[in-house]
Amino acid sequence: MKALATVFSVLLILGILLDAFETVVLPRRVTRRIRFARVFYRVTWIPAAALVRRISSSRRRETYLGFFGPLSLLLLLCVWAIGLVFGFAALHWSLGSHLNAVEASRSFGTYAYFSGTTFFTLGYGDLTPSAPLGRALAVTEAGVGFGFLALIIGYLPVIYQAFSRREARISLLDARAGSPPSAAELLRRHGQSIQELDHLLRDWELWAADLLESHLSYPVLCYYRSQHNNQSWLTALTAVLDASALVMVGMEGAPTRQAQLTFAMARHAVVDLAQIFNTPPREPIPDRLPSAELKRLRAVLAAAGVRLADGAAADQRLSELRRMYEPFVSPLADFLFIPLPSWVPADEFFDNWQTSRWGRISGLAQAACSLSKEEEEHF
Repeated sequence: MKALATVFSVLLILGILLDAFETVVLPRRVTRRIRFARVFYRVTWIPAAALVRRISSSRRRETYLGFFGPLSLLLLLCVWAIGLVFGFAALHWSLGSHLNAVEASRSFGTYAYFSGTTFFTLGYGDLTPSAPLGRALAVTEAGVGFGFLALIIGYLPVIYQAFSRREARISLLDARAGSPPSAAELLRRHGQSIQELDHLLRDWELWAADLLESHLSYPVLCYYRSQHNNQSWLTALTAVLDASALVMVGMEGAPTRQAQLTFAMARHAVVDLAQIFNTPPREPIPDRLPSAELKRLRAVLAAAGVRLADGAAADQRLSELRRMYEPFVSPLADFLFIPLPSWVPADEFFDNWQTSRWGRISGLAQAACSLSKEEEEHF
């Protein structure tokens, strides 16, 4: 029995250390499917998603989902620490480490207490190992505990710096593509300034590359919600893909080359993140851009002086481009409970910068809006 406990405890300690190294330190995607962190998020997301489906209010649903990312990260760190404490406790118990203390027993609870005080380097001194092997294990555990705590202290700022970089660019998209962003609104607001559109697409190519690097290394960031309910990293990424696809199909005077580069980078990010969450591609249901909506899209842009390519060939090209990314963003959106953006905004909408908790304004005059209070984006 004690031999099995020794093997189990050693495997538990090494497994947790490997998992923490791959999750926190290793700056690349781990392809191995059997990983503790991956299993942990699968197990915790299932009940969380089940509860989300029972929440009818979109505001309460987003508030609830906003807690999942940070809480799951803290819970994962706690599970790692508890696993290491009990792993070292089982190792001491199975090897029969003798402890110097008054009436010290050799129960597992005593070793668990000793392991906890050693791992967190408390140094109470009421229990101390007397044999050389026990002392070596205690020193090793203290070193692992000190390194683990230092790793956490360095890990959390990296996570939140990546989150802040992501959200800053999403907030900038508010005045550039609406809230939520849409391809039609992005092109309508930049159609008369081709140079500005070129700069915007270049910036979003860089943003997609940063998103790919940071979210592949730290997938927990995908669970972090944006400040406003009508904004998210997947919504912004999809809107940029939509706009890039329209420019690639044909837009008078538009930067086609930059649109191709942005589309390639954004599509790369979507496909790799879909693989991380194991969401197989499927066609979006319902269709995001039926023929009637495509006609409306062209009419909205034409009214703003933006001319898109028309005809069967253009429609076929747009359909081919959509099939390159929509089957990946749709299951990701369903899995993370993130609504995908429409191609054309609603007839009556306000950007987030035009709203406040006291009302919605357009220019300097207060304006009415058909949106319900449930959809209000300010506190």
